[in-house]
Parts: sequence; C-alpha cells; structure tokens
Amino acid sequence: MAKCFSFTASRDWCYRCSFSTAGLKSTTTDLGDGTVIHCWGPKTHRPNKPTLLLIHGIGANAMWQWNDFVSPLASKFNVYVPDLLFFGESYTTRPERSEAFQAESVMRAMEAMGVRGRMRVVGLSYGGFVAYSMAAQFPDAVERVVIGCAGVCLEEKDMEDGLFRVKSVDEAIGILLAQTPEKLRELMRLSFYKPVKNVPSCFLSDFIDVMCSENFQERKELIYALHKDRKLSDLPKITQRVSFHYRHLEHNAQLVVLKKAGHAINMEKTKELYRYIKSFLTVPSANPKLESNGNSCKVD
Repeated sequence: MAKCFSFTASRDWCYRCSFSTAGLKSTTTDLGDGTVIHCWGPKTHRPNKPTLLLIHGIGANAMWQWNDFVSPLASKFNVYVPDLLFFGESYTTRPERSEAFQAESVMRAMEAMGVRGRMRVVGLSYGGFVAYSMAAQFPDAVERVVIGCAGVCLEEKDMEDGLFRVKSVDEAIGILLAQTPEKLRELMRLSFYKPVKNVPSCFLSDFIDVMCSENFQERKELIYALHKDRKLSDLPKITQRVSFHYRHLEHNAQLVVLKKAGHAINMEKTKELYRYIKSFLTVPSANPKLESNGNSCKVD
C-alpha cells in the first residue's frame, strides 16, 4: 500500500517556506553542457551587501543543512545556497566527479545569475573541500573562506594508516550514504557529540527513501573521487583569509574549536557557529584578534 504521509517530505516543504520567508528564491540554472545547478538566492540582490555562498556537505539537500542560518545571515549578506551536483535538484550528465568540478559548476552558476564582485564562502564537510577548491581556482572572486569539519589535507594513505574511524572507502560510503536505519543510526553516532537516541526506524526509513535513494551511484563516485590518489603535496595553496588552520593557507588561517560538538556542528552548535561565521566574515581589520570564550574561539 502506498505511503500516505512522509515526515521527511513534509519537513522539506517547511524548509522551502522558511527559505522563502527569509527572502530567498529558488533558481535553476542550465549551464549548457549537461550540467544544471539549483540555487537559493536573494529575491533582490542588494549591491550594498556583501555576497555570501553557503555550501553543504554530503547528506540531504542544502536546505536541511543551512535552514537555521539563512534568515539571520540574509539580513547582512546576499545569501546564496546551492545544491551541489547530485543533491537536491542539481545534476550533470558529464563524467567529472571531483570537488574541483563541483567548485567550477557553482562558480559558473553564480556568474550566470549575474553575481559580480568578490564573495565570502562557507563550506561544511564535503562542502569544505568544494569551498577550498573555489578559493584556489578563483582567487579574484573568493575573498574569505570558512572551512568546517573538512579534512582537506587528507591523503589516500591516511585511511590505511588508521587515522579514521573507518578502515576503507567502501565502509565510509556504507555509513555516509546510509541505506538502512541501522547504518543511519551509525552515521548519527559518529556525527554527533550527543546523538539523538531511540529514533523510530520508520522515521529513518522515510528519510532514506526521500533523501538518500536518488543519485546513489553518483554520490558514491563523488566520495571515491575525493579519496583516490589524494596527496597533500598536490593541494594548492590559497591566500585568502580562512578560518580553521591548514598548512597550505599562507599564514592567513585562524583555528576555531567548538567544544562538545561532533562533525555536525551546524546542528549541534548552531548559535556558536553562526556567531563565529558572522564575526569572521564581517570584521573589517586585516588581522583580527582571536580569543577563546570557553566554548569556541571567535574573532574579536
């Protein structure tokens, strides 16, 4: 018998309403080469506001990962929230699966929407890899970058050396692209400092049906491409001001640690992450002071 109600589809509809209420509209851009990018952007782009690009990680579509941030950030920025390829309504018929191609596609979509001038970019998890690639490929367009929970310095051998909780890419894929309630619970345990317990299997199965079933093979290929032949020596250096420290950032990086939080910092530490993003992206000085408030580090 057909399912008459989907909690996930209902929540997705609520997020659409929330984005619209925040002053954003849904736009689909055909790049003309078999690539289509869906993006939420301001109904009216205000030239007096800086442009902010929010890039999601692997999981549900962009709305689920950025819903709690768009309304407060839209008061200070022209906020753009794209679905990466094979998430939401974005897709490509081209064979490329690298984060570099994701970055190029997002940038082309921004240009097609008429976005001019330098932008600030925030990327979480897989989105952090894409954000880093955007900064490397388009230094004249990307002004500042926030990279959250993204090991852009990882190498292919790191997993073999035991630096991760999983022992192989296939094991990671089985969790990241969970297809059973048990695997989704495992993902929650690994992603949250305090994971929600006793979630009914029917809710988890519904989420998998709506959010995790489409483009499964293509998403696997994205993860394989992220890991295969990756070497730190191949990572390009970027010169923009960047939050979270890596060795390839030309001394312009700042490290922020949000305590008592897991990988899903956007959900567990929403208020702290928002305060930091706002402060880092709006502070005018070239070398802002970084100080700790006990729970996180912030730009002052």
